Amino acid sequence: MPMHLSLIAMIGWLLILAACLTAWRLGGRAERQAALLVLATSFLASFPKLVPDHDLQRVAYLALDGAVAGGLLLLALRYARVWLGVAVLLQGVQFSLHAYYLVAGKRYDNAYAMVNNIVSLGVLCSLAAGSILAWRARRREVAAK
Repeated sequence: MPMHLSLIAMIGWLLILAACLTAWRLGGRAERQAALLVLATSFLASFPKLVPDHDLQRVAYLALDGAVAGGLLLLALRYARVWLGVAVLLQGVQFSLHAYYLVAGKRYDNAYAMVNNIVSLGVLCSLAAGSILAWRARRREVAAK
């Protein structure tokens, strides 16, 4: 069965869309920009699988993770939110994971898949938590007026 049709991939996409929709609906400017970044890079991560050269695929994944980490870092520097700091650290772990497997010349294995998925879930949870915190802060601000 092709990867894009597998149940796990569909659940992953549902989680990505749920976190991004939550950020767009409940979050502030920082959460919305992070949601766009996560959604765009998640979409772009589908394309390296189409390249037959596995070494080029690995470099593309490393570049995409670097782009996400850099984008989240810029957002963290601009908005100074704790959840963005957590997301940057998690994305740094993911970037390091890709770099290690690329430099060591190791094939992707179950340990890679597990760490990659846990870190991705952590970034999505950080985004959703940041969105809920921004929404609650706006509600408290309105209630105080």
